[in-house]
Amino acid sequence: MAFCAKCGAQLGEGFTFCGACGAPVGQVAAPVPTATASMGMSSNVAGLLAYVLGPITGTAFLLIDPYREQKFVRFHAFQSIFYCIAAGILFWALRLVLSILNFITFGLGAFAALGITSLFALLLFLIWLFLLFKAYRNERFMLPYIGTLAASAADLPPSASNVNAFLAYVLWFISGIIL
Repeated sequence: MAFCAKCGAQLGEGFTFCGACGAPVGQVAAPVPTATASMGMSSNVAGLLAYVLGPITGTAFLLIDPYREQKFVRFHAFQSIFYCIAAGILFWALRLVLSILNFITFGLGAFAALGITSLFALLLFLIWLFLLFKAYRNERFMLPYIGTLAASAADLPPSASNVNAFLAYVLWFISGIIL
């Protein structure tokens, strides 16, 4: 493909003058880089990727420089971290209750525990997919309680000491060493 040396417009084959600016075609210029190419990925893709591996990608997007400045990406990164923590705690509590039920019923509750655990895991997975979809559509969907915590954390400046202190504890020693 050929481009106009004066304005950077794309030229057709056999043209002697640029159709956009009228300059004579003598030299071919390189394509003009767009702002999107130099900025990296868009904020909706970064918000989606913040959910992919939970606390790992959430923390990564809170540490990567161009994205940690964007409130949209920060919100989804924090919500991803908080969602994974809450899901883990709820799943652990459910397993504890079901283990007690299994003990009380002398093992007969194992069948119910398997079904309930599977349904709960499916529900958590569907919520995760929904959050991915909403982030990709540039929507700031807030989960109850978790979303308000994420929104308040995302509104803080990225260099706030309490944000950095929180991130140091998210992935235990790994994020602590990085920070």
